[in-house]
Order: sequence, then structure tokens, then C-alpha cells
Amino acid sequence: MVVLREESEESLNQLFRALADGTRRDILARAIVEAPTVSGLAAHYEMSFAAVQKHVAVLQRAGLVRKRANGREQLVSTDHERLKRATELLDSYEVLWRQRVAQLDDVLREGE
Repeated sequence: MVVLREESEESLNQLFRALADGTRRDILARAIVEAPTVSGLAAHYEMSFAAVQKHVAVLQRAGLVRKRANGREQLVSTDHERLKRATELLDSYEVLWRQRVAQLDDVLREGE
């Protein structure tokens, strides 16, 4: 898979590990719509502020979000290029899958 080799295994693991958690996907979705503060995000979840900060840190290490200071608050925004990269990677898996299905269809037609 050519597309997957353009990026280190660890980088891909961080990306998909970050996306594997429902809370992190929700935080990412909120950051796509607006640039919420970390404390604003924490208000949406039944977990501690520190736990939400840890989820944001995982997303940040994966390159999916950025934090920037706004006074005493930290604003969380999406890195759209990194999110696009995740989409491209998943699309490459879909292409492989579709090729395999097409090959299977060819084999089945030969048997008719």
C-alpha cells in the first residue's frame, strides 16, 4: 500500500488510536464546528476536566487538533489537513477492498 508507506507506523498508530475513542471523536466533531475552549468541552462530558484535557492531548499528539491560548483559556481547533489525511488513508483501504471484490466477481463469472 503506497499511501500508507508515506507516513511512519507510529504516526498512523497515533492517528487511528486517537480516532478509536468515542469521546475523542466527539471532541473532534465539536472542534470542527467551532473552536471550543477546553473548559467548554469539559462541560459536555461526565468526566473530570483533567480527563478531557488528556483526550485533547491525545488528539493533539495525533495532529488532529491544535490548542492556542486566548487569554487564560485554551482554544481547541481542528487541523483539517490531518483529518483529510485520515480520510485519504481510509479511502485507500476502500480502494483495496473494492479491487478485491471486483477480482472475486471476475472469478465467479469465470465459473458460470
